[in-house]
Amino acid sequence: MSATTAHPPVRTALRPGLVLRGLLLGGLAILALLPVLNQLPQDSALHVSDFVVAVSGKWICYAILALAIDLAWGYAGILSLGHGAFFALGGYAMGMHLMRLIGPRGVYGHPVLPDFMVFLGWTELPWYWWGFQHFPFALLMALAVPGLLAGLVGWLAFRSRITGVYLSIITQAMTYALMLAFFRNDMGFGGNNGFTDFKELLGMPLNTSGARAALFYAALLALGAALLLCRHIARSKLGRVLVAVRDAESRLRFLGYDTTAVKLSVFVLSAMIAGLAGALYVPLVGIINPGEFSPGNSIEAVVWVAVGGRGTLVGALLGAFSVNALKTWLTSFAPDLWLFVLGGLFVAVTLLLPRGLAGLFRREEGR
Repeated sequence: MSATTAHPPVRTALRPGLVLRGLLLGGLAILALLPVLNQLPQDSALHVSDFVVAVSGKWICYAILALAIDLAWGYAGILSLGHGAFFALGGYAMGMHLMRLIGPRGVYGHPVLPDFMVFLGWTELPWYWWGFQHFPFALLMALAVPGLLAGLVGWLAFRSRITGVYLSIITQAMTYALMLAFFRNDMGFGGNNGFTDFKELLGMPLNTSGARAALFYAALLALGAALLLCRHIARSKLGRVLVAVRDAESRLRFLGYDTTAVKLSVFVLSAMIAGLAGALYVPLVGIINPGEFSPGNSIEAVVWVAVGGRGTLVGALLGAFSVNALKTWLTSFAPDLWLFVLGGLFVAVTLLLPRGLAGLFRREEGR
């Protein structure tokens, strides 16, 4: 009689990493359906309100900003507390374009000057407003201005080998200085009121559901493109060099790499992605003001990435959507508690989940 060998049952399970990617794709698919569900009759069980579509569009722009921060901080170790400024600069560039399109339909009916300039007694358009009546120029400026500012700040900091908390302080000071400057009426950017009362974009009236859906899908496509770009960089040789800069910059410099150029290039690219997010944000929400430069906004965006898991890209998206969903829910009935919850959330994640929410999946995958 032949002996039989008992074999343990074979378990088949999906890898947690694949589950995370599946959740990402599923979430993007659900987002893509929101404007369609918004067109259903209001008595339909699948109807989605205008508020849900609007706030989801904001979250998409925030997710692009989170990707920008994760590229610089998660991979290159550049903890910037100034990405809110890059986001706001991109928003102001698009806002200037939208203000130029108002023309004689403004309150004062001036064919060239925005209403706030007429109110303040301006007689001619400042030179730095020239060209913003053209959409391609405005979009170019939404990318170029944040990129140039990041290039200047980064060059001054990285060539002096300023890193860590000192770099964070410098970028936060830059953000605060810009906020104070944009609050001034004589700067020509609307002062504390900023820009609002936009009429159209690319010939589409902004107060229609079709325009809102188009802007929503434009932001969603930009999110997908930014994710693919960052993923390509992370998986390339440059991505491996960035991780080496983050973990052992001195050793990499000893091997002959120009770490200053590497950090500067990724910092500029990250700022340009943040500027793109701001340019998409403004026509979606219909307003931009100096409050967007608040240092608290930059800090909050860093918390999104920390909660989701830095150095993962997917974690940046997860953190941006989850933290902003919590903020929207909490501020609807207890707005004064939000800053306390945000601080507690950051401390809890730092102590209990140092790899963020995405790290939960990676931990299971490593077992």
